[in-house]
Amino acid sequence: MTIKPTKVSIIGAGFVGSTIAYTLMLSGLVSELVLVDTNKLKAEGEAMDLSHGAPFISPAKVIAGDFVDCEGSSIVIITAGANQKPGETRIDLVKKNTEILKSIIPELVRYCSESILLVVTNPVDILTYVTYKISGFKKEKVIGSGTVLDTARFKSLLGEHVGVDARNVHSYVLGEHGDTEVATWSITNIAGISIKSFCENCKTCSGNTKEEIFEDVRKAAYHIIERKGATYYAVGLTVRRIVEAILRDENSILTVSSLVEGIYGLENICLSLPSIVNSTGISKVLKLELSESEKKALINSGNSLQKVIKQII
Repeated sequence: MTIKPTKVSIIGAGFVGSTIAYTLMLSGLVSELVLVDTNKLKAEGEAMDLSHGAPFISPAKVIAGDFVDCEGSSIVIITAGANQKPGETRIDLVKKNTEILKSIIPELVRYCSESILLVVTNPVDILTYVTYKISGFKKEKVIGSGTVLDTARFKSLLGEHVGVDARNVHSYVLGEHGDTEVATWSITNIAGISIKSFCENCKTCSGNTKEEIFEDVRKAAYHIIERKGATYYAVGLTVRRIVEAILRDENSILTVSSLVEGIYGLENICLSLPSIVNSTGISKVLKLELSESEKKALINSGNSLQKVIKQII
């Protein structure tokens, strides 16, 4: 199979999949997009709609197809799955979406054995692990969108609070993309100034400010789902950023989800840690110098995922 460097396929043409397709079209990163969905008419409609905007962007071919049409993709993005309902946690989705992946992954192994698999479907950490186990792909080539979005939310809310551009806030959210995720306050800084020092003279900070900010990060998806039924714009931008790092061979550090083997004593799970992302997928997972409480919380996050994994594999 010959890989086409700027060909990307998306499995699932619902809100998330179609929004990702839109962000990739606008990015100019791809020359060919394939949309695959069990609802073929929906995939065809999305492909037609996107194609009609071709005169306004860098040329890109968009088609609705089947798994065979994904052959040669540099990246296959998996968004197919049941939607998260109001009041439902990401973990509640696990059994339903595991069964869906069991029907998808063998087809991708058949036609896309050299592609990088990028899992977006929730609960993303568990389903990244399921994808890794079913596919038999090298661990570097199975990636979950992880806490890239959570990290962005954290930087955005923290930047808004202290009154600086979110791009100048440096920190990570690690662990599960979900209820047990961990904010790395101990290494958070603004322009190299620790958050503790930066906020010493902050008149708007109270004793509970940090907890309130991170609670807003952790519950963001629930709040959005309560109001509009689904989250997809920021997710689309998140995936575009990961795709960009891969296609442009950037060696960018992103908190994607991947197989963890021994870091912080964690084994045989997928969760998010800062990782160097390039054209090979993940070239290296980084171990940060965290506080003891953050390490403990991260281990707890991993253990909570491990308990769920044992029930399905």
